[in-house]
Amino acid sequence: MSRSAPNLRQTVVGRIADEVLEYTAGRDRILDLELVEADCLGSAAHAIMLSRLPVRPPVLTPEDARRVVAALGAIAHEAAQGRFEITAEDQDVHLALERALTQRLGELGRRIHTARSRNDQVAVDLRLYGKRQLMEAAAEAAALAETLIAFARRHARVPMVGRTHQQPAMPSSVGLWAAAHAESLLDDCVLLINAFELNDQCPLGAAAGYGVPLPLDRDLVADLLGFSRPTQTTLYAIHARGKIEAAILSALGQVMLTLSRLAQDLIFFSMPEFGYFSLPREFCTGSSIMPQKNNPDVLELVRAKCARVLAEEQAVREILRAAPGGYNRDVQETKEPFLEGLRTTRSTLRILRPLLAGVEVHSDRLRAAFTPDVFATDRALELVAEGLPFRDAYRQVKEHLDELANRDPDEALAKKTHRGAPAGIDFDALRRRARAAARFAADERRAYERMRARLFKPETPPS
Repeated sequence: MSRSAPNLRQTVVGRIADEVLEYTAGRDRILDLELVEADCLGSAAHAIMLSRLPVRPPVLTPEDARRVVAALGAIAHEAAQGRFEITAEDQDVHLALERALTQRLGELGRRIHTARSRNDQVAVDLRLYGKRQLMEAAAEAAALAETLIAFARRHARVPMVGRTHQQPAMPSSVGLWAAAHAESLLDDCVLLINAFELNDQCPLGAAAGYGVPLPLDRDLVADLLGFSRPTQTTLYAIHARGKIEAAILSALGQVMLTLSRLAQDLIFFSMPEFGYFSLPREFCTGSSIMPQKNNPDVLELVRAKCARVLAEEQAVREILRAAPGGYNRDVQETKEPFLEGLRTTRSTLRILRPLLAGVEVHSDRLRAAFTPDVFATDRALELVAEGLPFRDAYRQVKEHLDELANRDPDEALAKKTHRGAPAGIDFDALRRRARAAARFAADERRAYERMRARLFKPETPPS
């Protein structure tokens, strides 16, 4: 049975059948709208570098480069206003940008791809985008940590039953509970900053991975784009595609693990059976059938979104797992989980901050939850202090739990003064760590805006 000839569509890289074009372009037309500014910045730095190459005739003159950069600044501004389109024929942001430049500048637009491949072009786009997103994620994580620390300090001496295996264990406090989640988030900030520093290498100039027979100045491009350095080898600049994204997703996954456990605790302790906390009603939803419901939907979604970010990291690693050396189209499929993981983590950090600030603490319910057995370990250690071997004290207390009635949880807390215990939390030290992470993010944000202003000059306002 004969088949009709496929409908072919003309693109910059040749005539492609409609089905093939749709399958290979995937969702890049949509996803790449997030990368327009990064592609404009990378192209501007590349144009300036081309204008300085010691070759005759010049690839671009300084005046050519100035015109290209001005056009790129205008395009970035239009994209920020939602006025930039990526067509099916374009396939992605890179060819869409080249088309837009050619429409505005004619031959100059056709010169911009000299000594460059879409391989190193998308790599630099994702690294620039990753830098911007990571610095903002670090700022948002630091802000949430500050909110947790303030919550912990405010309720530092409110007794709370400490639990292991979800069963009552030892006297604790709301302050220790909140400070522990804050400290976890501060460690996650370290991972975000480490991922930022790993990402902070410029791949542009690698072309398809094997360099070009022109004296490219990769250090200049890296400096113009605000990277700390270029990647050392051109081939690894391409091999790192996906690998860097997986490392960033790993750091984001750790953030989401912290937030998921925090969400689970808030759900658990705000159940009517506990009543330790009340969630702000504006962050809960009702039922379509049960008028009385006040559901913790936001916190439940935090748990689900954590699973998604963890799965996105795993998906990227699986795509890379058996990839041979050199560029392979497989890595295109790492873009969507990368962008989605960043978006999900940042939105979760932002929504939890006002939610937590609105949580009410019910100290009466917290104190009422203390049963005599919660004080068993404390009593055993009192006997040790009186000279009894611990195992003997353990057995004695276990056999006489009824003697622990009428113990005061506030007095129990006041005795735990060693470093990090309920009455020994260094809130100032935690806050210093949060502020250091916030300063890092603010410094990098200013550096990014300076880089952007230097490249685009007055053509576009700061984003």
